[in-house]
Amino acid sequence: MTPSSLWQQILDASNRHDPYPLFAELRKTPVARVEDGTYAVSTYREIVSLLHDPRISSDLRNLPAENDAPSAGAPAEAPARLPANLIGLDPPEHDRVRRLLTWSFGPPHCPGRIDGMIPGVLAAVTSEIDDLAGAHPSGASRIDIVDDFAYAVPVTVICRLLGVPREDEPRFRDLSTEIIRGADPSTGPLAERERRRDVSVAELGDYFGQLLDARRGRPGDDLLSGLLAGGAPDPPMSREELLSNAVLLLVAGHETTTNLIANGMLTLLRHPDVLERLRRGDEPGLPARVIEELVRHDPVSQMLANRIALDDIEIAGTTIPRGSTVVLVLASGSRDPGFVEDPDRFDPDRAPNEHLGFGGGIHYCFGAPLARPEGRIALTELARRLENPRLVTDPPPYRSNPSPRGPRHLLVDIDGVRPRAAGSR
Repeated sequence: MTPSSLWQQILDASNRHDPYPLFAELRKTPVARVEDGTYAVSTYREIVSLLHDPRISSDLRNLPAENDAPSAGAPAEAPARLPANLIGLDPPEHDRVRRLLTWSFGPPHCPGRIDGMIPGVLAAVTSEIDDLAGAHPSGASRIDIVDDFAYAVPVTVICRLLGVPREDEPRFRDLSTEIIRGADPSTGPLAERERRRDVSVAELGDYFGQLLDARRGRPGDDLLSGLLAGGAPDPPMSREELLSNAVLLLVAGHETTTNLIANGMLTLLRHPDVLERLRRGDEPGLPARVIEELVRHDPVSQMLANRIALDDIEIAGTTIPRGSTVVLVLASGSRDPGFVEDPDRFDPDRAPNEHLGFGGGIHYCFGAPLARPEGRIALTELARRLENPRLVTDPPPYRSNPSPRGPRHLLVDIDGVRPRAAGSR
């Protein structure tokens, strides 16, 4: 099979339920040029090398002009474009923006932010499971883990973090979905996808602009208020930068964690022995280990696309020419048998457990410190409270995106919902 035809299969939504055999085939050519000229990198050590290589850019302004030419049929005018957010910047711009975001999000300047959110995460999880119990008071019934639980919890958490009214969720759900689609190579050429994405980002930016205007002079303890204030030694972000990064935090903060919970529950249902260990609750370190192995074994962020080579790069016997686009297939790297022993086995007792599920280098996932406890609490409480959960369809239907990747629905039959346990984690 040629690299190009293999890559088309990887992008084909019909293979979304299990891309891992295709990744295994792709790893036979660690750095493969596919039909559109992109270089797909699929082995652990090569991915790590490029994640730390300053010759790999995340800034689309570094694309050669011909790669960013307008597509046939594209609109003549694009909306006013917000500046690139954190994940689309290179140093030193990236470092300045990340410092400002971190100043209001976590240590060392805001050390209590994440820990202070844990009770709220538990309350959100408990409330959603209580709603399941109310809707299914007794006897066997069927639930959708995605629609009935996995989407609602992260939305509640990210809205509290940013200070976004939870009742505004319908306003941003469709826009968020369209922004995520912009990262899907199967939906069209890069320039066309970027223009469609810009429309949704601009609309969501207008929404955040209204929230920011309401906070000027009346700040709260939310992250948006903190970003408005800025953080020494850097001056605050410009309004446009703030809007762009607020959009990123909202979209990434709920889309990725929704899929983390759904992927995680699917894997646990396929491994009932681990689900039972979580239910018993007599292994204090198990929930954290389960999350770490889930992020390695079946990650949400399957690949980092649209990287640009700033120079000719020699790697694994291949030259990636200057100006080429590069895709780092993180999910393939985390299952590379050249680095991970028995990589296709789900093993929460695996040690050590190095993986690429949260990326690496300067673009290591900003939200990982919050995603880990969200996933841990959500999956632990589901394991403890759902009575005899059983998959209805395996594999379930998947969203079309190759990354972030997750089920569109996850139907589960249950015999009931156990009462909540006081102080559960």
